[in-house]
Parts: sequence; structure tokens; C-alpha cells
Amino acid sequence: MIYLTRLNGKKHVINALLIETLEATPDTVITLVNGKKFVVKESLPDVLSLVSIYYKEINAIKALTMHTREKESEEPDDGESI
Repeated sequence: MIYLTRLNGKKHVINALLIETLEATPDTVITLVNGKKFVVKESLPDVLSLVSIYYKEINAIKALTMHTREKESEEPDDGESI
């Protein structure tokens, strides 16, 4: 979970794993996978930094990297044989 500030100044907590898109319009708009949108005071780089820190805290980056490597090793060759 990451703590953000809505435009009215109230603190808000968002599950970073549910973020689908971020956009600067110039306010930062966060769209979740369920379609809900939130406009926050934090800049796009600040939100990205908070998400990155959160992912590191839960070891999601390491897990994602390991999953990606496993998928790559499962992919068949391009058909060439020696």
C-alpha cells in the first residue's frame, strides 16, 4: 500500500499492485485495474518512486524477475537444431 494525497489534502492509501496506469494531465491521475481513477497531488515521478519502494518491500521485483527468467527458459528455440 502507498500513501498519497488527494487534491483536497486528505491522505489516501492505494494498493500499488492494482495500479494499471499513471498519467500526468498535469495532475497525476492513477487508474486501477478495476477502472477507478484517483487524482493526487504527488508528481508522476514521486508516485513511481513510492510504487518502486513498495515493490521492493514485498520482494515483488525479485519475484517478477525470477518469473520472467523461468518463462524465457521455457520458450522453445526458433526451430534451429544443431
